[in-house]
Amino acid sequence: MVAVEISHDIQLNASSPAGVWEKANPITFCADWQGKSPDPARETEVRVLWTNRTLYLRFACHYVELHTFADSDPNGRRDHLWDRDVAEVFLQPDPSRERYYKEFEIAPNGMWIDLDVSPGPLQDLKSGMKSSVWVDSAQDMWFGEAAIPFKSLTASFDPQHVWRVNFYRVEGVREPRSYLAWQPTHSPQPNFHVPSAFGRLRFATQKR
Repeated sequence: MVAVEISHDIQLNASSPAGVWEKANPITFCADWQGKSPDPARETEVRVLWTNRTLYLRFACHYVELHTFADSDPNGRRDHLWDRDVAEVFLQPDPSRERYYKEFEIAPNGMWIDLDVSPGPLQDLKSGMKSSVWVDSAQDMWFGEAAIPFKSLTASFDPQHVWRVNFYRVEGVREPRSYLAWQPTHSPQPNFHVPSAFGRLRFATQKR
């Protein structure tokens, strides 16, 4: 996956995206966490942009049905958000620390969660992430944009460093649910927390 540098921060607007999103080459996936059972009706497209302060992500998600929670914290955070429909990104700025990474999720109704994942208990990341969502029911698609401050991801961002990353989707309210992955984890049961299976995220810089 390649994140494309842009010259200025952008306003999130999932229903009317900024034109600079077209600069980012998308990746798509629709197979499950084992790389099997492709389902184009649930295909996901992801684009990534960055500035010196912010990492931007845009998800375009085909869906069959929508399942969301009705309640959240006042700021939209919802614990166990993954028990309903979500788009997810796991980011690992330092691949040498395999069991340490950051998890971000957004739901079609705008709820979100961010987590600091380590060998210990899950911790709220309190990243300052901002997001925007929009559901196009006529096209059976929902869109989510996120802006994540780099300072919540790494103490010293260097675009020359290659990160590890994976993208996921979950759809459904009860089993069997759909667990979709960009890079398959190949676990016997649905499990996204397999950092050895993460792909690579490179940061493309503008010519100056």
